[in-house]
Amino acid sequence: MFKLPRKNLTVLIIAACAIILIFNSLSCLKNSTQKTIKPGLSLIALLKREVLGIIFYHRNMILADELNNQVSLLRWKLFDFREIAQENKRLKALLNFKQKSSLRLIAARVIGRSVDNWSSSLILDKGSNSWIKAGMVVVSPQGLVGKVVESTESSSKILLINDPSQGVSSIVQRSRQEGLVSGTLSGNLIMRYLPDDADVVVGDIVVTSEISQIYPKGLLIGKVITVGRDFSGLCRYAIVKPSAPLFNIEEVLVILP
Repeated sequence: MFKLPRKNLTVLIIAACAIILIFNSLSCLKNSTQKTIKPGLSLIALLKREVLGIIFYHRNMILADELNNQVSLLRWKLFDFREIAQENKRLKALLNFKQKSSLRLIAARVIGRSVDNWSSSLILDKGSNSWIKAGMVVVSPQGLVGKVVESTESSSKILLINDPSQGVSSIVQRSRQEGLVSGTLSGNLIMRYLPDDADVVVGDIVVTSEISQIYPKGLLIGKVITVGRDFSGLCRYAIVKPSAPLFNIEEVLVILP
């Protein structure tokens, strides 16, 4: 960065002061004299502006740096405010669902996620100290999430419904067609064991059925996005997109018995 030597800066300041002094002295002259030397005064005013610009260059540079730092700080604060606003929106939806539901629910935050491609699990920040035990069902305001498979005093592990080892007794809400929903490696769900004449179409809503021994009846699972036949040609299947945001969920509700 360019900086003037101290000696040169001192000379410029003295020169500027002299010019300003001369200018102020000339301004006291009579009007007739001012008209005579008006072009010279214009030149002096120009020189005054340029000299002052050089003198205050360093100060302006510091002010500019301070303003840039303030802008960066305000951007970070804005980012924090947006994060807080989004979190408040999620927590409000969680609270509204909890208040309207007839189920006993306890809220928990997701603090970990499985890193392999063969299972889909989450770690919650609450465990047996909060009455959470293995076998309990986990939901969100959007739909069914999974079930608790392990629990310690301060944390618990849940297996998501899109895990290939999961199976949920389900029913098509419109036609009351029953089937078994399980996870797939693609992240979607598949509803199996549908008869050849099953009344299932794209857009149908799938919920948990009353014959499930683990999941309460009527929990939203997802929406049918594809209907097809298996390799034998004797049965049909339906691909179901989960209603709950399983891949980026941050807060859940655990159903207490």
